[in-house]
Amino acid sequence: MVKSRRGDPIAPEHRRVVRALRAEAAPSGIEFLRDYLGSPVPVLGVSTPRLRGVVRATVDRLAGAPLSRARSLARSLWQGATFEEKVVAIELLGSRILADDGGAWRLETRWVDAATGWALSDTLAAGPIADQVAAHPERFRELLRWTRSKNLWRRRASAYALRAWVRSGELDRPFALLERLLDDRERWVQRAVGTWLRECWKKDRPRTERFLRREVGRLAPVTITVATERAPKPLREELRRRARRGPPTSRRARRGF
Repeated sequence: MVKSRRGDPIAPEHRRVVRALRAEAAPSGIEFLRDYLGSPVPVLGVSTPRLRGVVRATVDRLAGAPLSRARSLARSLWQGATFEEKVVAIELLGSRILADDGGAWRLETRWVDAATGWALSDTLAAGPIADQVAAHPERFRELLRWTRSKNLWRRRASAYALRAWVRSGELDRPFALLERLLDDRERWVQRAVGTWLRECWKKDRPRTERFLRREVGRLAPVTITVATERAPKPLREELRRRARRGPPTSRRARRGF
């Protein structure tokens, strides 16, 4: 149920999005999804292609409207009762309407701590946040501050926000930031570091191999496993032999993505 105040111009649009999402919801057999995604709210089970269709239709309806209206709808959806509403909110911030909007950036950075679970966290960080920091490199300093956050999801987000730079092969900033996360005890963060070192490997194998060899004593086992998925087996085994125990993993996160 979308609660609204009298005269709220956003509530009808929010309800329209909710109706569209519920029309595409999986009929049954999705009980496992909430746990799998780590979602803090119920999951409807809308497939990715159909979810994107809802986003496209919403963006089309907002075309030509004031940016404040799009931001208001995103805020309303972020407070929604389902996982899919929150994903639509994130996708709106990364849409052509708000992609380079300063107000959208402020919303994104405020949402990071509340985007709990790997699915919401990674969608936000690797999506609109990554696009914004690539468009405004001065914001990299903020990502560096996130690596020391008390909130594990903000620390993980700092790694996923490197997506645009890594995919374009601009690796100076990614290596600088990932190095700061090597001693993190949270498995969610350790795995994120491994993920983006693996992506760095795809772009520059020699440089990534040098980094792994130099920092091997600080690499958690899961970081080595994920980072070397594309590496030759002898290198993976060598790193495992050379590695000390690495940063211990918090008992709160023994599995992750």
